[in-house]
Amino acid sequence: MFTLGAAAGPGLLLGACARRDPAPDAAFVRLDGSASRIADLRGKVVLVNFWATSCATCVAEMPGLIDTHRRFSGRGYETLAVAMSYDPPAYVSNFAQRRELPFWVAIDNTGAIAKAFGDIRLTPTTFLIDKRGGIVKRYVGSPDFTALNALVEQLLAEG
Repeated sequence: MFTLGAAAGPGLLLGACARRDPAPDAAFVRLDGSASRIADLRGKVVLVNFWATSCATCVAEMPGLIDTHRRFSGRGYETLAVAMSYDPPAYVSNFAQRRELPFWVAIDNTGAIAKAFGDIRLTPTTFLIDKRGGIVKRYVGSPDFTALNALVEQLLAEG
């Protein structure tokens, strides 16, 4: 089973010395049909958000995810919103188009991505991954976007 260990603790020290559990190298297909893997994003700070169109908290946090993405995307930051396997693909596609989501959206048809990240069942669940592919933080529920943005800023400054 996937665990976060000390990497998620409140006293997290960031920097080259911090030990971070590696993010799983899950494969995903974006709504545009292009395929990729989490490992392909090494060198970037990545936010992976598990969500569903039927999840009120997920829908409510989307403007914050959009703002964070727009703030940092030009500096080596990427967002991947992973729709849960039970979410109808037409709903996900419609939501992404209607809301003009500026980041990658993938549908986890088989549940393989959620399983790779520790068998995610609760939405929203979000992971922040550093440039070396280590998981820095896991959020269950909507994150505090002020703190998240400060942490992204710190991670982008890391070598």
